[in-house]
Amino acid sequence: METTSAESTTSLTALVTGATSGLGFEAAVLLADQGYDPVIVTGRSLARAAEAKNELVKKTGRGVFVALELDLGDSVNVAAAGEELARSGHKIDALVLNAGAVSGNEMVRTDEGIELMMASSLTGHHRFTMDILGRQLLASGARIVIAGSEAARGDVPTFNPLELPKYAIKHFDGDLQAAAASVIRHDGPAKFKPGNAYATVKLFVAWWAASLARQLPEGVTVNAVSPGSAPNTQAARHANFFMKKIMMPMMEAMPKFLGMAAPTSVAASRYVEATTFGADVTGQFFASAPRKMTGPLHKVDLAHVNDRASQDAAWAAIVAATGAEMPALV
Repeated sequence: METTSAESTTSLTALVTGATSGLGFEAAVLLADQGYDPVIVTGRSLARAAEAKNELVKKTGRGVFVALELDLGDSVNVAAAGEELARSGHKIDALVLNAGAVSGNEMVRTDEGIELMMASSLTGHHRFTMDILGRQLLASGARIVIAGSEAARGDVPTFNPLELPKYAIKHFDGDLQAAAASVIRHDGPAKFKPGNAYATVKLFVAWWAASLARQLPEGVTVNAVSPGSAPNTQAARHANFFMKKIMMPMMEAMPKFLGMAAPTSVAASRYVEATTFGADVTGQFFASAPRKMTGPLHKVDLAHVNDRASQDAAWAAIVAATGAEMPALV
């Protein structure tokens, strides 16, 4: 872990995954502006994380950033990152789980057999969160924020999250956990459609946050937060031609009053806003208003998001896929 010394006396620590560009980078800027010191920024290599740290120092004029290597697709690397954090002595007050990617037309699995978007957005974050919980690296009033998406609501054209209960009844004799496990690996009968797969991953993110919230110690919260539409990021670098060259430029060019896109810094500010929520706000999914893609955060209160059976099944399937159980907390 590469550090930069700072003179600030504040003890609040933030960590942002996927902070080498885009939303994560801007979230790190905003957290530094809020007085967090240090702000730990992660990248899949230490060199890339250190480069982002240097860019952040130049942009903000603040020497509060710390670079950490974290490859969420590599369980050995995740454990090494946890060890490095433990050695640093930092207790994390704001954990922003931002990393993720949008897939192209072809379905890709990690070496562990997990579908790429699921691995980058959720299962890697699950493994990392379980690791740092087990090492007792979260502060007593920590705020966990994980990147959600408007797509999980089910009202975004071409992005249709899977109806897990119906899928389970049709293909798995009603076994929700088996159906969820199939979604994580995308090895079931459902055809791979990038938009639908992305929406489903982000619905799983909301379910994960709800399930984790029921297991965290009092005072520690977790919420899924959609940054809204922010086309100028690297998340869609693997997206198909239609998404990258037509849909995203069109959304960015639309008049602001249509609420189809926001600057990256504005989108990232939603994460930071969620770190200020009180201890009574946890296990929720926040996004834009229905059929909107930007604007004020709204709590999403929809039946498929609040389905407790699906939440529990998704959690159990994630634990089984990663081998990372919720640690015993004192």
